[in-house]
Amino acid sequence: MKLEGIHHITAITADAPGNVEFYAGTLGLRMVKKSVNQDDPTVYHLFYGDEGGSPGADLTFFEYPGTPRGEAGAGMVHRICWRVASEPALEFWEQRLRAHGVSMQPTGGALRFRDPEGLEHELAVSTSDDEPLSASSPEIPREHALAGFDGVRAYAAEPAASARLLRDALGFASDDDREWLVRGERREGFYDYDPPPPGALARQGAGTVHHVAFASRMEDHERWHALVAEAGARPTPVIDRYYFRSIYFREPSGVLFEIATIGPGFAVDEPAEHLGERLSLPLRYESLRDQLEAALTPLPDPRASLASRSARQS
Repeated sequence: MKLEGIHHITAITADAPGNVEFYAGTLGLRMVKKSVNQDDPTVYHLFYGDEGGSPGADLTFFEYPGTPRGEAGAGMVHRICWRVASEPALEFWEQRLRAHGVSMQPTGGALRFRDPEGLEHELAVSTSDDEPLSASSPEIPREHALAGFDGVRAYAAEPAASARLLRDALGFASDDDREWLVRGERREGFYDYDPPPPGALARQGAGTVHHVAFASRMEDHERWHALVAEAGARPTPVIDRYYFRSIYFREPSGVLFEIATIGPGFAVDEPAEHLGERLSLPLRYESLRDQLEAALTPLPDPRASLASRSARQS
C-alpha cells in the first residue's frame, strides 16, 4: 500500500478575481471546480488543474476577502514546485511571466516566482516518467504547459522529529530526513524541508499554503486512517468531500497533511467538458444557492477571454 504522490495543495487568497486571472489566465490552468468551503459555504473554494482535474495537478484556494497577507514560517509549506517538459519550456515561462509583469528568479535550472499575493512557485524540468498533467490554453503551447506537481518545500526547525511518521507510517523514503520521496505505482512527488528564515512569523493568511494532500487509492483509505492513528498523529474521522474523501492531521513539524482519495472526481456533478463553469454546491447547500451566489464575489472567465483574444489574433 503506497501513497500516489501529491493529490492537491490548498492555499488562501484574499482576492478571488485576481486569483482566477493569475492561475487560469497567466499560468493557463483550467478551473475545474468553482465551489464553496464545505465547512463555511460563504467562502469560495476554487480548484485549478489539468483538463481532467486529475490528482497530482490540483491547486485549490479558499477565498477570505480582506484577510491580510500571511508569512510562511516553521510548520508551513513555503514553495510549490511544478514540472515542465524541457529547457525551452522554462525559457517560454521566463518570457511569459516577464510579459505579465511577474518578477522571477532563474536559479539552478529552475525558475522561481511569486503570485500576486506572495505565494512562491518553482518550475523545473521534469525527470519523472509520470504522465504529464497539463491544461489547454490558446496562449500556451501544449509542450510548454505546466505538467503537474513535482513536490513542495516546507520550513521545519527540527525535521528529524517527523522522520518516524513519514517513514514508518506513511511510507515516504529519505536518506537524510530532509528530502523525502512519496512514490506510488503511478505517480511520485517530493516533500522536502528547509530551515525557516530567521524571524519568520509563521502567520497564515493570503498567499500562504493551508495544507498539502497526498493521494490514496479508495480501497486503501480506511487503512491509512488506522496507520496514522496508530502512529499517534490523531487524524480526523474520514470526511466525505463529495469529489474525494479526506482525513487530516498535523505531522510533527507542524504542516497540516491530508490524505485524499483518487475519486470519485470532479465530474460527479457536472459534465467533464464543462467543469468549473458554474457554482457547484454540495447537496446540503443547494437550497442556499440563490443566497450564496448573491454573496460570493463575481469571477471573471479568463478561459473565454483567452479564446476570444486568440480568435481575434488569428
